[in-house]
Amino acid sequence: MPNRYEHRCDRILRTYSTGHGELVFGRRCLVMGILNVTPDSFSDAGRHLDCNVAIRRAVEMVREGVDVIDVGGESTRPGSQPVSALDQIDRVVPAIQGMRAAEIGVPISIDTQSAEVAAAALAAGADIVNEVSGVRLSRTSLDSPTRDVSNDLDNRAMMDLLASRDVPFVIMHMQGSPDIMQSAPEYADVVQDVGTFFRERAMALESAGVQTQGRMIVDPGIGFGKRLEHNLALIRACASFSQAWPVLLGTSRKRCIGEMLTDVAGHEGAPDAQHRVMGTAATIAHAALMGVDMVRVHDVQAMREVVEVCWRLSDG
Repeated sequence: MPNRYEHRCDRILRTYSTGHGELVFGRRCLVMGILNVTPDSFSDAGRHLDCNVAIRRAVEMVREGVDVIDVGGESTRPGSQPVSALDQIDRVVPAIQGMRAAEIGVPISIDTQSAEVAAAALAAGADIVNEVSGVRLSRTSLDSPTRDVSNDLDNRAMMDLLASRDVPFVIMHMQGSPDIMQSAPEYADVVQDVGTFFRERAMALESAGVQTQGRMIVDPGIGFGKRLEHNLALIRACASFSQAWPVLLGTSRKRCIGEMLTDVAGHEGAPDAQHRVMGTAATIAHAALMGVDMVRVHDVQAMREVVEVCWRLSDG
């Protein structure tokens, strides 16, 4: 019997303006390329920590057909610890400046929970804020997955930044914080709960003076405080959120891909992140065909090919 949330959504055409071109949602699924300038990323293990290496990878992504490059200076893998704003800025700002000096003209997003880092990245040439805590967490609330921290200073600073800069931004759902989020995630109904979270965050942002229409993008946060069954339900149903906002889905090389293969093969078929490319491609194809607006990936060329074929098979 089909999951009651599982359906293909009618695509809604939306155009978001950035400092480096428009993002047109509702046609071909867009591709956001991951560029982690960290020493401890779960997938690339610090490969792009060197600024020159990061810039070369960004140039390569553009050749491969990337639509947005997502730069992050803090790992948010399960069990990770916070990185100071200063350390993040030291990592991401030279990379972003170097990318613009290399005449990379696609939009760049900054993946951070820190308003200070986001502001520095925007000043360096970034266009989009990818806020993985949903503008909900602060450094003083990392021990509490349920505490309402909407009045905390760090949270207020991010809201003020989004209100003043008027840039597109991503709100991601995460239950808990990276260091504890996989301890014991629980939901009454994960799809309904995540949808409610997005609506509540949109209302809180609007109340704080942040324009959400034409700016807000939502990410259900695959692997962020979710067990396999939660991830599967959200992958099947996340296109349903696109009735209100463009949807970004990030499944690339994540542990849940290996867990899916474990169910099939009786053992973990892809324990290593680099060996989860084909499993990732299956989730990307499903997302593109269901109407997800953008996918966040490591393997840009391969996944661009996947979404291009899905587009031709559907409405292209």
